[in-house]
Amino acid sequence: MNLFRSPGRTLANIVLFNLTVVVIATIAYMGAGWDFDDAFYMVLLTVYTVGYGEVRPIDTTYLHLVTVFLMIFGCTGMILLTGALIQFLTITQIRQILGSNRMQSEIEKLKDHVIVVGFGRIGYMLARELKAAGRKFVVLEMSETRAIEIRENGYLCLVGDGTHEEVLKHAGIDRAHTLACVLPNDAANVFITLSARALNPQIEIIARGEVPSTENKLKQAGANKVVLPAHIGAERIAELILYPEAARRLRTSAQMQELEHSLRGLGLEMDVVIVPAEGPLTGLSITEIETRAHGVFFIVQVNRQSGEVIASPDPSLVVESGDGIVIVGRSVTAARAMFG
Repeated sequence: MNLFRSPGRTLANIVLFNLTVVVIATIAYMGAGWDFDDAFYMVLLTVYTVGYGEVRPIDTTYLHLVTVFLMIFGCTGMILLTGALIQFLTITQIRQILGSNRMQSEIEKLKDHVIVVGFGRIGYMLARELKAAGRKFVVLEMSETRAIEIRENGYLCLVGDGTHEEVLKHAGIDRAHTLACVLPNDAANVFITLSARALNPQIEIIARGEVPSTENKLKQAGANKVVLPAHIGAERIAELILYPEAARRLRTSAQMQELEHSLRGLGLEMDVVIVPAEGPLTGLSITEIETRAHGVFFIVQVNRQSGEVIASPDPSLVVESGDGIVIVGRSVTAARAMFG
């Protein structure tokens, strides 16, 4: 194991050694009255064994000693650096090949497993819960950086685009029990659902939708179930608003803590926006406002200036100037901007 861990550290140490030799030799030449440009140039010529000739005459014992020192330690350092680079690059490639082959071999052994497409906020939480439950699964992720994170967490991972059928086949779509498509892109989720249903008519497909209008499209594409994170979060937060006394009683309970954790994991925010007198959404119904918002936020409560609190307002309710609108969404900043 140390063989595969040491090359990086060895390379760093050799680079540090070479830099030290260059700095010391440059200072030594400058000590003989050379300017920095000539001293540094002489050091580089000697270290890289170019052999263009001496920058200045080496005609003193001091300069002879400095040059001998530089030839011995500088050239040796460059030889070591070349060897360390070759070792580092070679072992890195070997690790990638062995790791990729081992992971693909493990994926090929999977049966009745779950395929998770996307490792964003929801994909991360889903993978963690599946692992805790002891369920076999593989993650499909396009980002190499995230793939490294996935593997470090001990999850099986394939780097590739889930919209490509070949990638789904490599993930064992024909042997899988469930496909969880949790990308934040509705169009991609629809396409992947279509492909997965064609490759395995029996598989259970659970798809994520950002915009409510996508739900029917996902079901028509073959999804068994569609999850709308923003709507789920809005419903849960509405419960806290509608039943504040019960919420206070449950605040210290495990169920309440899990609820709050789930909301944060869904990436939702809640805030109150005061409706301006002449804003672009003032005077519109809740349905019209949420339609223009395209799923960015949802209205769960309206506080009138008169003190009236309208929890779970009717979609046809008209929002008036001065109302305090309780919104739930992915971006409170974007919602505020829409209200003007």
